[in-house]
Amino acid sequence: MTRSADLPFDNSYVKLPERFYARLAPTPVAAPKLVKLNRALAFQLGLDPEVLASPEGIEMLAGNRVAPGSEPIALAYAGHQFGNFVPQLGDGRAILLGEVVDRNSQRRDIQLKGSGRTPFSRGGDGRAAVGPVLREYIVSEAMAALGIPTTRSLAAVTTGEPIWRDGELPGAVLTRVASSHIRVGTFQFFAARGDSEALRLLADHVIARHYPQAREAAQPYRALFEAVIARQASLVAKWLLVGFIHGVMNTDNCSIAGETIDYGPCAFMDAYNPETVFSSIDQQGRYAYAHQPSIAHWNLARFGETLLPLLADDSDAALAIANEVLPSFRSHYVGALIGGLRAKLGLATEQEGDSELAQAFLNAMTDGQADFTLAFRRLGNAAADPAADAEVRRLFEGKPEAFDDWVVRWRQRLAAEPMDGAARKAAMDAVNPAYIPRNHRVEAALTAAAEREDYAPFEELLTVLAKPFETRPEFTAYEEPPPPDQRVYRTFCGT
Repeated sequence: MTRSADLPFDNSYVKLPERFYARLAPTPVAAPKLVKLNRALAFQLGLDPEVLASPEGIEMLAGNRVAPGSEPIALAYAGHQFGNFVPQLGDGRAILLGEVVDRNSQRRDIQLKGSGRTPFSRGGDGRAAVGPVLREYIVSEAMAALGIPTTRSLAAVTTGEPIWRDGELPGAVLTRVASSHIRVGTFQFFAARGDSEALRLLADHVIARHYPQAREAAQPYRALFEAVIARQASLVAKWLLVGFIHGVMNTDNCSIAGETIDYGPCAFMDAYNPETVFSSIDQQGRYAYAHQPSIAHWNLARFGETLLPLLADDSDAALAIANEVLPSFRSHYVGALIGGLRAKLGLATEQEGDSELAQAFLNAMTDGQADFTLAFRRLGNAAADPAADAEVRRLFEGKPEAFDDWVVRWRQRLAAEPMDGAARKAAMDAVNPAYIPRNHRVEAALTAAAEREDYAPFEELLTVLAKPFETRPEFTAYEEPPPPDQRVYRTFCGT
């Protein structure tokens, strides 16, 4: 473990040609103040949290000090935004400080978000407000606790400077940790320029860093495409299994490493409805909850297009390879989703009608306007004791008979299962969270922080979400959906 605020950088991306990034240091801020340090993550990264929390460490986390070994860069990338291609985007308010190798020998990016203007800012101020910074901290750490691949939050620092959006807001900087910040849009940046050399260098870098098994394949770039598809399919299935809606699934927000990245107008559903949209900028519902698998598939098709020069010398042969590989998304996604739904319903074995049984429960939730998280969690109680059916039924207040019809089929299916009720409940509780970052709780924490500099709600919410599957009586209120007057219908990007 390092005993100074200097991070043990071991940088690789900066060794790529300089057209991959722009070299620049973060813009210093007036009066940095540490709001939150993720001590457990710091330890995992091999860093000393006490040193990071020191004045010297805070200066680095705010961007006021460039630590020895850091080679700060803003990454270049392009992307489809709501289906429209933008040939140059890039890190407009983020600086990659460098990479460290953690205690598990995994390479991790350390990035400052909200660290000032870059050549990719496109007229923006390059800063972030405290609300979006804390939102990403809350939701990314909740996703990690839920076992969903994600970028992580190492620290949040206020800057002592205002920023202007719809009005004056307190500024902040997030220190984000990721397996990498390489996106589908990174490949698109070079493909749009016809830069096959850069595409090959980037693909080789990704294979070495994320998919070393592809290097041994007969067709390494085909193997890369296959691996990215499998990882993205698994990721999106995990999102749906907890009711998560990313909100802006642009190709520049699609991580090649298969992590959830760029938490803007994201949210978790309360009442289940597959067409749920929270993002204030998604007017057409492109990125609605149920559309996420098809959008992931679309994004991966765009990734495949960038790989065509690498898949074969002949363009027709390359296209044939891509078209042969891309359909594997569906089998990976459906397998992950149905497997996850079986576990959520307490089914340890596989039977032919399980998919229909799961879909029927989702349909009943839609008709009954039942809370997604609570319905699955309380179903575990019913698995242990049929008398608890009543507490599940109460959630289907819009149409309780929808649950009545379904539960008969579920009990018939459970009769074919080997587990007893207590074991089944334990297995279900291990995959059906009691606590998620409910939107009204997140908004309340952000409002307290931004308007009153009161971080107690933020801290308590983090405490609750750190153990999402463990019911704790003192936090019972956090299980409940919002009352009507606290429902959140729109979330905002925060850029």
